[in-house]
Amino acid sequence: MLNLSVFKHVVIAAAVLLPACFANAHQFKSGELQIAHPWSQELPPNAPTVAAYFVIHNTGSTPDRLVSVDTPIAEKAELHQHVMQGDMMKMQPVVDVVVPAGGSVTFAPMAYHVMLVGIKDRSLLLDGKHFPMTLHFEKTGAVPVEVSVQKQPPADSMEPAHSH
Repeated sequence: MLNLSVFKHVVIAAAVLLPACFANAHQFKSGELQIAHPWSQELPPNAPTVAAYFVIHNTGSTPDRLVSVDTPIAEKAELHQHVMQGDMMKMQPVVDVVVPAGGSVTFAPMAYHVMLVGIKDRSLLLDGKHFPMTLHFEKTGAVPVEVSVQKQPPADSMEPAHSH
């Protein structure tokens, strides 16, 4: 027979620890870099491209650069950025993205993002699915992540931020 006091402590511990398990379930770490919540919105019918988003945290004392990205579900994965040109918002490719020492860079709608071009398997871009993607950094090297496909963007993803 289980002691009621012990049972209560076990239930409380589980309630406290369970959210922490899920919070870390979608983070990836390599060296000093942490990649938080890689996600992509569900691919609309007939859309030729889709974007992937995430946040890169650099806990180190030196900057690193994201130089390329690849995924087996697309012919190409390009680094892009939205920029204001006059009174118009435009999307343009970028060669790399610097992740400052002790800082973060957010890939989000209307900010930096990874544009997936030439989608090979549209069935992987439905709500609830996941697909592999590898981020290639100048110093850290290759960091494999799993991208979560979602029907709606996360609530906090609509705020582009570059916290350098």
